[in-house]
Amino acid sequence: MATREAASRPGGRSSRVLAAIYTAVGELVGEGAEKISFPAIAERAGVNPTTLYRRWSDVNALLEEVSVAALTRVGESVPDTGSLAGDLTEWAGAIARDITRPERVRFLRAMVAARVEIVAACLVTQARREQAAEMVRRAEARGETAPTVSQILDHVVAPLYYRVVFALPTDEGDAQRLVRDVLAMVR
Repeated sequence: MATREAASRPGGRSSRVLAAIYTAVGELVGEGAEKISFPAIAERAGVNPTTLYRRWSDVNALLEEVSVAALTRVGESVPDTGSLAGDLTEWAGAIARDITRPERVRFLRAMVAARVEIVAACLVTQARREQAAEMVRRAEARGETAPTVSQILDHVVAPLYYRVVFALPTDEGDAQRLVRDVLAMVR
């Protein structure tokens, strides 16, 4: 009976192993490792490389998963302030606060540099697209005029990430200005 409870307990061994792998990837990327490989990640995480090969098809798949977890805070609900302007302002501010933290800046820049090939889809973009779509749906249900999801990504999210990647100063004030700009497009 104790074994069964331990196996289903959240935060057990598999959570610790996953956390160690994510940490190892973050450290290697943050150090600017020229070659990120399953053996290097496994050594840093203290796991057998077969653990990685079983779960991820290749290093890029693991990098995508880690980047989504690190840069989008998966599972966090999008704001629901009662207006699209409030929702977008709070959401963009949270993004700006998160991606301008020094450890996130290093991680984001290193992730961009570590990409050895361009992929057809970016999971970070997909997560941000889904969050923006949820806010647009709620706004339209309230009768508000809303920009498209693409407008929000192009005129709010992309400039924030761009500024961080290219070492341009950015803060919540910039996020608020970007939200005002995209909302002015639909008025």
